[in-house]
Amino acid sequence: MTEFEEDVVDPAVLPDERDVENSLRPRQLDEFVGQPKVREQLSLVLESAMRRNRPPDHILLSGPPGLGKTSLAMIVAAELGAPIRVTSGPAIERAGDLAALLTSLGEGEVLFVDEIHRIARPAEELLYMAMEDFRVDVVVGKGPGATAIPLDLAPFTLIGATTRAGLLTGPLRDRFGFTAHMDFYDPDELEQVLRRSADLLGVQLRGDGGAEIASRSRGTPRIANRLLRRVRDYAEVRADGVVTTAVAAAALAVYDVDELGLDRLDRAVLDALVRRFGGGPVGVGTLAVAVGEEVETVEEVAEPFLVRAGLLARTPRGRVATPAAWTHLGAVPPPGGGGDSPGRTLFDA
Repeated sequence: MTEFEEDVVDPAVLPDERDVENSLRPRQLDEFVGQPKVREQLSLVLESAMRRNRPPDHILLSGPPGLGKTSLAMIVAAELGAPIRVTSGPAIERAGDLAALLTSLGEGEVLFVDEIHRIARPAEELLYMAMEDFRVDVVVGKGPGATAIPLDLAPFTLIGATTRAGLLTGPLRDRFGFTAHMDFYDPDELEQVLRRSADLLGVQLRGDGGAEIASRSRGTPRIANRLLRRVRDYAEVRADGVVTTAVAAAALAVYDVDELGLDRLDRAVLDALVRRFGGGPVGVGTLAVAVGEEVETVEEVAEPFLVRAGLLARTPRGRVATPAAWTHLGAVPPPGGGGDSPGRTLFDA
């Protein structure tokens, strides 16, 4: 499998698509598609803050990658008419790094920290006081002669984004005044995303071409936009440049994305589980060897979507293929559903 085939349905942003992704981001809250409850709640938070002429509460956005957390952070800054500083948790390795960043913020400025759960612990502890009291204590010197110098900060709004909210410490989570969890999109919402992106990219999207791409996008706008660009390439080279249902289906077949959004690795995992191991249960290590991948790749890349799609179940005894997995592969499950009493292990899971 080539690197490109691996990445086409990866929800993480790829280094070479940042510029394109930035050009497709919505600029205002009313342009943002999907997440209706989050949009409504966020609009109330922002409007209330602007009426009081105060920075809004600190905001925490959680959810899987590719759903628009960064876009929402940019929108918050735009709605407030405030500058935004962008950094990430792994980039803040020391408390001094964070102190230098915080003291340079202007009044009302927005600080966006992506993957905030990965921030270094000393920096996180410094962040507590900054979020609550808009103050930091900078320690000068070492040992008994060390002195803490208090520095006042201009009022600011921190927006934290995380794909793993469970890894956030309680004290940090509690200091966010507004917390929003972002869910996967349904196909109708993704089709709206695709039509907006097609207009911006100059892609002719006809009939149910958008619906065909949306149905294979794993509920993730980032993947939908990436597939749209790949379908556009196919349409320009092998068709008349117009994306129809047939053109979209043919293009996605070239890129090994099937009608459920499964790629080569996903199908390899299901095929090994069903055809070699009778539907399971089987250990993830054995499954990884069977498909020629690392255990981490199977666990972190393939399994999350297969579980969410209802094609695979993680049980205490191992991985089990569901009846839907057998059907998707065109196989007939044996009596009882396949595997070692999978009906019971699925229920236990």
